[in-house]
Amino acid sequence: MVILQVTAYEPEIIQPFMELINSFEEVTSVNYVVNNKGNDTYHDLDVICVHGNPYIEERMNLPDNSGELTFRVGPKSFYQTNSQQVEVLYKRTWEFAKITESDTVYDLYTGTGTIANYVAPSAKKVVGIEYVSAAIEDAKINSQINNITNTSFYAGDMKDLLTEDFISKNGQPDVIITDPPRAGMHPDVCEVLLNSGSKRIVYISCNPATQARDLALLDSKYEVKEVQPVDMFPHTHHVESVVLLELK
Repeated sequence: MVILQVTAYEPEIIQPFMELINSFEEVTSVNYVVNNKGNDTYHDLDVICVHGNPYIEERMNLPDNSGELTFRVGPKSFYQTNSQQVEVLYKRTWEFAKITESDTVYDLYTGTGTIANYVAPSAKKVVGIEYVSAAIEDAKINSQINNITNTSFYAGDMKDLLTEDFISKNGQPDVIITDPPRAGMHPDVCEVLLNSGSKRIVYISCNPATQARDLALLDSKYEVKEVQPVDMFPHTHHVESVVLLELK
């Protein structure tokens, strides 16, 4: 998928670029977005697909090798850029979570529902929350195309949506998986996790600094049991970090 950002719609610039991109058969989705805000964010803007499908598809093996999942990823959706190492990352997450068929799992910052759908076959039900509404629509589609029926997804700001009232309506979590952006979790979210009663929390992070800050906030009730770095960004100093916490 290629997404071209421009400050104004100028066919004499966009058209030659699109023709060049179309010459690469590996590219299956070509899009552009007019962004005159002076930044690189476009989640609140319309993305125009001019070639191929308005999405790409990624495939991933289930952790017990019982089958394969297909994930549809749109231009506003998050998916791990290293599509080979992501299986290593998610399998380790699944192993840490120790999910049983009676467990209710919360997947926070679910994106396109990749982790939610990945662990759903092991769980009673999975509840996914994500800020980007377009990603939530993809998450629902990903459940449908994989014939997964025990997931539910909600769009909204995590600190506003994840409340005691939300938990009372959707069920007490037995396991929480959280994969926040680089900024980490809001203190209000950490407070909800502290009061959730969840027996295990698996915290995935691409920023160990904010992860360490949040772990300190959770320390009053949760103990770090295991840490696993996963090299998602070869030839750089960056690393993904998976932490298992258990209720004290």
